Amino acid sequence: MIVAIHQPNFFPWLGYFDKIRKSDIFVFMDDVAYPKTGSGTWCNRVKILIQGKPVWITCPIVREPGAQLIRHVKIDDRQAWRRKILKTIEYNYKKAPYFEENWDWVKPMFLYEADSLADFNIHNIKQIMEKLSYDVSFVLQSALQTREKATGLLIEITKKLGSDAYLCGNGASGYQDDAEFDRKGIKLIYQNFKDVDYLQRGSDFSPGLSILDVFFNCGYKAITKWMNVKSK
Repeated sequence: MIVAIHQPNFFPWLGYFDKIRKSDIFVFMDDVAYPKTGSGTWCNRVKILIQGKPVWITCPIVREPGAQLIRHVKIDDRQAWRRKILKTIEYNYKKAPYFEENWDWVKPMFLYEADSLADFNIHNIKQIMEKLSYDVSFVLQSALQTREKATGLLIEITKKLGSDAYLCGNGASGYQDDAEFDRKGIKLIYQNFKDVDYLQRGSDFSPGLSILDVFFNCGYKAITKWMNVKSK
């Protein structure tokens, strides 16, 4: 049984969903600190193509004094960001080959009412996985009452779920102690995902964009084929 762990990101890239696909249990890391400074993280922003160039779209958040856990971060709905992003997407992708195929189910995700950024992201990630017809068990880190940090936290979560295999992303070696997994009897598996070089209308290929870019340019059947997931 393979466990994968990741923060709940904002309409993340294709590799995020490949990581979910390769796991038996996917844990949303919602009980760790949200960065205190900066214009945003992958939790509240992602890039799409705007006039042929990769540009951030952002969900505004309420910054509270001091440290905040991801699950406590609130969406700032004083701004009309949902309608603004939808107009931006429609304007820039309406001529994409698979826009009409996907627009009707993508639009309600942005309109989904949630006070919590984590709740908003988790809902939409699950919606996308449902569209891709892939079943996986989702767990919240906050439900596991974890105590450890860094590599110890990843090992603690994996063991709490009764697993002896942990799936990590390509860049994980920069922040985790790989040898510690072996010492704790956990098999470490690297995802080794390579971005698919697909045709992006009106642009040279830009890697790492939101999976929405892939839906509009290639269609969900192409994604399920790349991810080896049975299509609806």
